[in-house]
Amino acid sequence: MSGRGQYRAFAATALLDGVRTPWVDLNGPLALLSPTDLGIKAGRAVLQRAGVEGREVDSVLAGSMAQADFDAYMLPRHIGLYCGVDQAVPALMVQRICATGFELLRQAGEQIEAGEAGTVLCVAAESMSRNPIVAYTHRGGFRLGSEVGFKDFLWEALFDPAVGISMIETAENIARQYHISRPAVDAWAAQSFARTLTARAQGWFSDECVSVVSEVFEAPGLRPRGIRLPRGVDAVSEDSHPRPTSLERLAQLSPVYPDGVQTAGNSCAVVDGAAAVLMCSAEQLAGRRPLAWLRASSVVGVAPEVMGLGPVPAIRLLLERTGLALADIAHFEINEAQGAQILAVQQALGIDPDRLNARGGAIALGHPLAATGVRLALSVARQLRASGQRYGVASACVGGGQGMALLLENPHPVA
Repeated sequence: MSGRGQYRAFAATALLDGVRTPWVDLNGPLALLSPTDLGIKAGRAVLQRAGVEGREVDSVLAGSMAQADFDAYMLPRHIGLYCGVDQAVPALMVQRICATGFELLRQAGEQIEAGEAGTVLCVAAESMSRNPIVAYTHRGGFRLGSEVGFKDFLWEALFDPAVGISMIETAENIARQYHISRPAVDAWAAQSFARTLTARAQGWFSDECVSVVSEVFEAPGLRPRGIRLPRGVDAVSEDSHPRPTSLERLAQLSPVYPDGVQTAGNSCAVVDGAAAVLMCSAEQLAGRRPLAWLRASSVVGVAPEVMGLGPVPAIRLLLERTGLALADIAHFEINEAQGAQILAVQQALGIDPDRLNARGGAIALGHPLAATGVRLALSVARQLRASGQRYGVASACVGGGQGMALLLENPHPVA
């Protein structure tokens, strides 16, 4: 970790409001929905919540990793049009794997501060369930006796051929490097579930989630499209993966790799979902109170075989360039890709565990790749408002060996 990377400061970019759909387990009631329709749902919801008309949006940025529908190329454009954005407004697909949601906010800030846009709609949608079974080598047909190359895209995408290991194996490498035990990983997972359930009981997630129902999306001059839930499901209103989870039950699960620390119970859940935020300039606030100011972003590269350590240099770079100390950050939201990974990041940076993922994390909630960063940023912003503290950081590791972090500031700190 050399200290190199990209840093960007923002002077007057506001996170006006945000919302997400519930995160729902693989092959659950959102499994048949196009990520475009999930994105339209989230985009429409954030505009309504913020009291902003689609015609006021100057740019649409959208993120989605998997080719989960036949119109995937047009996902950003379709989200914008069905959210009522003017036809003259351009749309862009953004991808940085697990940090895609952060990249949406970073690029929105760049457009706003360059004077290219006053209001930017950022939407991330991921259908892990609709990751396809694909073949990349059969356009010319099938040869007699040759291998038929259809593979599970979702499973294969979790393998990094550059170093010849899976994402879970990167966490095992980190566990050995930082001497992290299986009981410690299980303890963090149990805490993630417990914190998430407590937050749910307090109504924390109901304030950021919009229920998904069967509905039709219409826009002038376009064919209707929409959401159709499975028979017998009237609405999807809360995250499906959080559940009472004891240390004893976690300890009974077999590791993914022999003698490893990672299991299905202490790794992030595989879920479907979408999230959206509305970013705008200070001038476009027009007296409205934003959730937070986006103050800075950082992105770095790390060794692919320990990709989960990405948040460490990303957060260090963020603090170094802003002149802030770790003690100045009241709330950290760091993606829980794997239990060993988040423990190593906490250990390497010396973060107070009480300030890290205080409302639970992806082990309990799930990790819909592109949408996770938006949820993390939204959670930091909401926690700052609730606590009255000034600064918060959202961060994530990225498959292939990257880390990204955002610094958010409370517009009206009281502490």
